[in-house]
Amino acid sequence: MKVDVLTCLTVAVASLVAMVTGGRSSGRRRHKEVFLGENSKFKFGGRIDYKLKKQDSTKTLLIKTEQLLRIEEHDFAMRPGFGGAAIPVGIDVQVESIDSISEVNMDFTMTLYLRHYWKDERLAFPSHNNQSRTFDSRLVKKIWVPDVFFAHSKRSFIHDTTMENIMLRVYPDGNILYSVRVTVTSLCSMDFSSFPLDTQNCSLELESYAYNENDLMLYWKNGNDSLRTDEIVLSQFFIEHFHPSSGLAFYSSTGWYNRLLINFILRRHIFFFMLQTYFPTMLMVVLSWVSFWIDRRAVPARVSLGMTTVLTMSTIITGVSSSMPQVSYVKAVDIYLWTSFLFVFLSVIEYAAVNYCTTLEEMRKMRRGKLPSTFNASQAMAFDGCFHDNDMELTPFPRAAQGLASEPPPTPSPQRDPRPSEGTRLRRQRSVRENVDLLVSNSYMIDSYSRLAFPLSYLLFNTIYWSLYS
Repeated sequence: MKVDVLTCLTVAVASLVAMVTGGRSSGRRRHKEVFLGENSKFKFGGRIDYKLKKQDSTKTLLIKTEQLLRIEEHDFAMRPGFGGAAIPVGIDVQVESIDSISEVNMDFTMTLYLRHYWKDERLAFPSHNNQSRTFDSRLVKKIWVPDVFFAHSKRSFIHDTTMENIMLRVYPDGNILYSVRVTVTSLCSMDFSSFPLDTQNCSLELESYAYNENDLMLYWKNGNDSLRTDEIVLSQFFIEHFHPSSGLAFYSSTGWYNRLLINFILRRHIFFFMLQTYFPTMLMVVLSWVSFWIDRRAVPARVSLGMTTVLTMSTIITGVSSSMPQVSYVKAVDIYLWTSFLFVFLSVIEYAAVNYCTTLEEMRKMRRGKLPSTFNASQAMAFDGCFHDNDMELTPFPRAAQGLASEPPPTPSPQRDPRPSEGTRLRRQRSVRENVDLLVSNSYMIDSYSRLAFPLSYLLFNTIYWSLYS
């Protein structure tokens, strides 16, 4: 029995020793593999570095971008060449579209490609065939880029569909191209004195926000060729000219800054306003003249025509004013509309004068017995136009004729020739009262003169207006 117990104990101890020994040996094998793996990487790392010296670094994928450009080795919070001369930054702009121009808000919205060119030797990298590397917005956040902004802008944003529209291209010698696609709404101080026959000059201004002219110098990369445009078609404007310019902006607290300007001249299309404003206004004025050919006793016809044209002109003026900014000066369209409104209003006043003179004339004839006792003046004034002037006896120039008949012939003086006195008597002007009496007794002549005076006056006004503003 003792032998069996000892045998079992021996076997158990042997098994335990074998298990411990096997575990240690497997752990050693695992550690050995890890050690060999690390040694192999270290061993072949020198070979990879040696190969990279022979190959183009822009073609290999064995080096990270941060290591290639040595981003971690420099402080990109400061501009290139900090403490030295101002760094030149070239600007190149391609205008994609002018999205809108608002007269009410006095601004315009433009979409453009804004490109920056500068040199940062901290980003230079080795390359045998001078191949550049292109990156997106993820690398832009780690390096220094110019802080160009749009002066006098109201809103602006960088397009981000499907990714942020930002491109960064780095050349081996450290030259950098940085391009963004941006939409900006900027202020445009418009002058509406000649609206809608006006020409507007708007500009988009670019400058650095933090770096004045001692640290950063903005300039157009290719001179006048730095500004390029696609084919732009606007609904109300025709683009006459695009041209770049430059200047300096002074701020009392921070100093002088380089400023670049994108200037463009807009000329308004007049045909839209001719259809919407000028032609309807002309038609309303001409329509108001129709009342001059309607019998002066047709009160409902002439009054309704005059009131219709007046109300229509008021509607046109209100519609034009609602779509325009509330400026403190008179616009060209206001001059035309209000002058036309004055012509329409005077045509109504003209009929009021004709009506009043006709009433006085008929009342005088009734008092003198020239009209039958059964004649009703109020009914005649509301008649439909079939009652004419030849239906009643008119005596033109009554007062003047009586004055000439009752006046005795002058006795010629022996010292003077009788012919001058006779000529003086014939050229004697009538008094104001005589002129009024003549007008009252011949009220139908007011319409006759108005048929000629109103069109000629309006034609003269149009000639002067279009010659001044067109």
